[in-house]
Amino acid sequence: MSEVTGPYEPGTPCWIDLMVPDQQAGLDFYKDLFGWQGEVGPDEYGGYSVCTQKGKPVAGLMKAMAMGDQPAPPTAWTTYFSVQDADATEAAVKANGGTVIMPTSDVMTLGRMFVAADPYGAVFGVWQPRDFKGAEIVNEHGALVWNQLHSPDVAGAGAFYSAVLGVTAGPMPEMPEFTGFQVKGRTVGGVMGMDNLPEGTPPHWLVNFAVDDADSVVDALVRRNGSVLVPPFDMDKIGRMAVVQDPQGAVFAIVASTDQS
Repeated sequence: MSEVTGPYEPGTPCWIDLMVPDQQAGLDFYKDLFGWQGEVGPDEYGGYSVCTQKGKPVAGLMKAMAMGDQPAPPTAWTTYFSVQDADATEAAVKANGGTVIMPTSDVMTLGRMFVAADPYGAVFGVWQPRDFKGAEIVNEHGALVWNQLHSPDVAGAGAFYSAVLGVTAGPMPEMPEFTGFQVKGRTVGGVMGMDNLPEGTPPHWLVNFAVDDADSVVDALVRRNGSVLVPPFDMDKIGRMAVVQDPQGAVFAIVASTDQS
């Protein structure tokens, strides 16, 4: 699947966005790297940019701004999950040990959203769609292909997201050694421990973009002043991957999958 024509099943990652200190620089970087189109949005949307691929939305990008006496948010990609009722989901987050960072609010007529952290500190978003359902292209070059949670407690994280989003956490049918999140029997994301990560790395959701050629994209990223955190490597049953960082500090992964269908 590459084009999404219907609503996302509740519990499925449906959108990603990034807040950066320099919005135009971010737009230019991802345009050069993935071929996205996008511009700084209108004032009534806070300048929010909806980046497109083939004229269809794939990701959001916004200038990071301080709110009140709070510092500007960190430069990091946020994964949003589709839900039927954002208010009820927010209550479930609180009831299960999570922390609400940005309470539920309306985004024009597009939907309702909030941002929270799970009990271990990994930040995620929730989206209740109205006029806007989320990404309309996935699983192809320059678009979202996978969302991976890194957590110090795999079982605990699985229980939290099961309670909050209604997903089923358990061994992935494709790779039983890994824990996945399933929605109606379809794996929509995964969770793994943090033993293989550098000391001090916080729990987080890692956004993975599909690419046609991981090595060439890494080369292009370096030419555009990005950084390589994990050089391209072959992952059994997945494809060729790398973990990288854009010039403003946002970390993401790229995957040249053996099967991008």
